[in-house]
Amino acid sequence: MNTLIAEGEKAPELCLPDQNEKNVCLKDYTGKWVVLYFYPRDNTSGCTREAQDFTALKEEFESEGAVILGVSKDSIESHRKFMEKKELGITLLSDESTDIHHLYGVWRMKKNYGREYMGTVRSTYLIDPEGKIAANWDKVRTNGHAQKVLDFLRALKRG
Repeated sequence: MNTLIAEGEKAPELCLPDQNEKNVCLKDYTGKWVVLYFYPRDNTSGCTREAQDFTALKEEFESEGAVILGVSKDSIESHRKFMEKKELGITLLSDESTDIHHLYGVWRMKKNYGREYMGTVRSTYLIDPEGKIAANWDKVRTNGHAQKVLDFLRALKRG
C-alpha cells in the first residue's frame, strides 16, 4: 500500500513492544483517542524534535483523553537509549519487521540525493475512541506538527 488509510476506515490492530519490552496493543486504548505517529529513526534531528514536541504537549493531549504512540523500526534498546538521552515522556513502539508500517501505508519508496530506497514516510494518524481513523497527516514536517494535531483534536471534539 502506497497511501495512508482513509479517514473513517477502521484502524488496523497492532501489538508492538514498547521501550520497556511491554506489548502495547491498539485495542488496549478503546474509548480513548490515539495519536499514532510513524517516524524514520531514533536520535536524528527531525525525529528528536517531533518526539520532544509530543512530549512537551503530552499532558494537554491526556487532558483531551488522548495517548501518544510513536512507532519506528528501531529496536527496543534503541528506543530506551533515545528516551533516556532526550528525556522523552511518550511511548515508543518497535516495529523492526515493518509489518505495521506496511499495514498503515507508511513504508514506501523514498528519494534522497537521487537515490531511491524503501523507508518510513513520516506520518501521523489520529484514531478516534471507536478505533476509526479520524485524520491522517502524510509526509509530515516536524515544526509545529504536534501542536497542529492537538489543535485538530480539540476542534474535532468541540464539533
